[in-house]
Amino acid sequence: MFGLGWPEVGVIAIAAILIFGPKKIPELGSTLGKTLRGFKEEINSDRDDDTNSEQDKEL
Repeated sequence: MFGLGWPEVGVIAIAAILIFGPKKIPELGSTLGKTLRGFKEEINSDRDDDTNSEQDKEL
């Protein structure tokens, strides 16, 4: 994962818990997941639009 080993991931997780608190971490994860899902949907819709545009040009 991004060239990080388990010790580095552990240190980052501990720092995140210290900074945000254990109650806020699940909320942050949920928000991050929704954001990434939205980006993925937009990228896929842009590709679909490009594909449709190319098909329209061929007709």
